[in-house]
Amino acid sequence: MRLAIPGEASAQIGHNRAMSTKRLLVVYHSQTGATRRMLEAVLVGARDPDCGDIDVVVREALQTSAEDVLAAQGLILGTPENFGYMSGGLKDFFDRIYYPCLEHTRGLPYGLFIRGGNDGTGARSAIERIVTGLGWRSVAAPVILAGDFEDSQLADCGLLGQTLAAGLSAGVF
Repeated sequence: MRLAIPGEASAQIGHNRAMSTKRLLVVYHSQTGATRRMLEAVLVGARDPDCGDIDVVVREALQTSAEDVLAAQGLILGTPENFGYMSGGLKDFFDRIYYPCLEHTRGLPYGLFIRGGNDGTGARSAIERIVTGLGWRSVAAPVILAGDFEDSQLADCGLLGQTLAAGLSAGVF
């Protein structure tokens, strides 16, 4: 089953950090569909009504701007591991947003999910180096699914979405 992802194609910029409804930005890249299945599970968790009033905005990495990041109070990043590294799409995202966001997003809470082509550690390491430079802080253990992919593994993705959304809603992050 494929979930509709509202707002994916439309711009939903305009919220700022002072607004009461907090924005969770989910940035992902997927070409084969496995990472997209992980994304869909993350969104089910993040949009759980028990998580509170959170504006969950989804962007494909190649379509995400610095303004999208600046309007968010939290992020979840998703990527496949390609050749032991993050996807080119997510790397492009970081290349475009790094300097515009550098001095404005320090302390931004984030979570990470990776569809490991190998064991996922290469992609994780590369992403962690970049977000460390940005001053973002990890607030949940990364979800890395490597090897044979089974839908039963997606529960951790849902929990990642719930964790970020509930934490933002409660003001923990």
